[in-house]
Amino acid sequence: MDWIDTGAYRVPTNGRFHLSAQDPDPKGGGLSKSQAEQLTCEGVRRLAELQNVLYADGRHGLLILLQATDAAGKDSTIKRVMSGVNPQGVKVYSFKQPSADELSHNWLWRYSSRVPERGFIGIFNRSYYEEVLVVKVRDLIGQQRLPPELLGDDLWKLRYEDINAFERHLTNNGITILKFFLNISKAEQRRRFLKRLNQPSRNWKFSSADLRERDCWNEYQKAFEKMLNKTSSIHAPWYCIPMNQKRFGRLVVMKIIIEALEAMNLSYPTLTAQQRAAIDAAHQSISR
Repeated sequence: MDWIDTGAYRVPTNGRFHLSAQDPDPKGGGLSKSQAEQLTCEGVRRLAELQNVLYADGRHGLLILLQATDAAGKDSTIKRVMSGVNPQGVKVYSFKQPSADELSHNWLWRYSSRVPERGFIGIFNRSYYEEVLVVKVRDLIGQQRLPPELLGDDLWKLRYEDINAFERHLTNNGITILKFFLNISKAEQRRRFLKRLNQPSRNWKFSSADLRERDCWNEYQKAFEKMLNKTSSIHAPWYCIPMNQKRFGRLVVMKIIIEALEAMNLSYPTLTAQQRAAIDAAHQSISR
C-alpha cells in the first residue's frame, strides 16, 4: 500500500476545508476486487502484528472514531479492517439514542467512560461528534435538559472547544486518536439503500429513519463540514475517506491505522533478570 498517500486525505487545521470539493470516488481509478483483497490481506497481517505489540507494550492506546451518513460503510470497514486482530485487544462501541440515565449526565459522560485503556484499541461507531451533528440538525438539545442560560448562541462553539480539549487530554495521556469521516455521494447512498430494499438478506439493515435523515442531506453536509473544520487538530486529525468504492476506502483507513501504530515505536517489554532466570529454569525443567 506504499502508493497510498494518506496525507492527501488528512483534513487541514486551518479551517478552510470544503466538503463539497472532496470527491467520494477514489482518484486514479479503482482497484479490482482481487487486487484489493490481496492488499487487504497484507494489511490485516501487519495490523495484527502491531496490535499484538501494542498490547504487550502497554504504554499506548488507540481510539478510532468513524462518522458518516447512513450506508457509508462504517460497519463493513470495522469488520474488514479489524478482521485479523485479537478480539481481546479491541473494543467496539456503537452509540445509539442516549438513555434517560445518560441524558442525566454531562454529554461527554457516556463516551469518556469507554475510552480504551493503554494496550487496547477502541473503536467508536459514531461518537461524541453526534452531539454536534444529529443533535444540531434535528434540534434535540432540549432532551438534554440544560439550564436556559446555557442555550445561547455560543452553545455549539463551546461544544467544539470541549471536544478539542477532551481529545487533547487523551493524547496527553498516551491515547492516540484517529478520526475518519467516510464520504459518499447522495447518489451512492441511494444505490445502497435500494440494495437493502431489493435483497432479502439485507432487508434487516433498512430503517425508515434512514430516509428521514436522507431528507436532511444538505443540513448534514453543512454540519459535517463545520465539524471537520472546527475539530481537525494536530493532535487529533480528521481524515476524509472516499467511500463510493468501499474496498479502496478501507485500504486507506487501514494504512492510516498502521502508520499511527508504527509511529508509536512500540516494543515488547524488556525482561528483568528475575524473569530471565525464571525462563531459564522453565527451559531446564521442560528439557528433562
